[in-house]
Amino acid sequence: MTDFSALLASLNGLAAGLFLLSSFALVATRQVQGCLRFYIAQSVFLVVSALILAFGLRAPDLLAVAALDLAIKPIVIPWLLRRMVREEIFRRREIDQVLNIPSSLLIALGLTLTAYFLSEQLPAPAGALARINLPVGLAALLIGTYTLAVRREAVPQLIGIFGIENGALFVGIAIAPTLPLVAEMAFPFDMLIIALVIGILTRMTQERIGTTEVGGLASLKEGGG
Repeated sequence: MTDFSALLASLNGLAAGLFLLSSFALVATRQVQGCLRFYIAQSVFLVVSALILAFGLRAPDLLAVAALDLAIKPIVIPWLLRRMVREEIFRRREIDQVLNIPSSLLIALGLTLTAYFLSEQLPAPAGALARINLPVGLAALLIGTYTLAVRREAVPQLIGIFGIENGALFVGIAIAPTLPLVAEMAFPFDMLIIALVIGILTRMTQERIGTTEVGGLASLKEGGG
């Protein structure tokens, strides 16, 4: 391995480590504002890894993917959520969830170890440079799924969905960096549509019943005023 390749591998390892750390932070925080900030950070580290792999694996399509993700995930989606969801939701101090933070972090650690074992069953990465993306991306996917399951409110659950997509893409750019650009561009636009729909529904729910808890949706009855 040349010095340049070793440098790229080290930088990608650093980006992957920070990406995984952001996933743990999503589990540890109980503030909606904090969840959004850590999602932004996670998305930025995903973009950094995509840029590194674009140069290291000579996959120019990843440059377009990185540019699109940089525009949509850390910028457009947070802006859209703030426009669609009332500011008071972001100012709330705590998010309701099923398990406490220490238990959640232990589960997240267990999911990370599981991901490292399961990553051996995934297709081989396109190059040695991308090997670390497999377990880290799979761990982020599992942690995002856990976050989605234990959170009781719409916006944190939505961010959990975004975390799942980030994890899947973190794996995808390693396994198939030359995937057709049209297919790779579909994921960020899907997330944008989901953010728009959930933002509108959250705002309507907040106006109707005064809460964003998913369980409170049962209070919405047809014809109720």
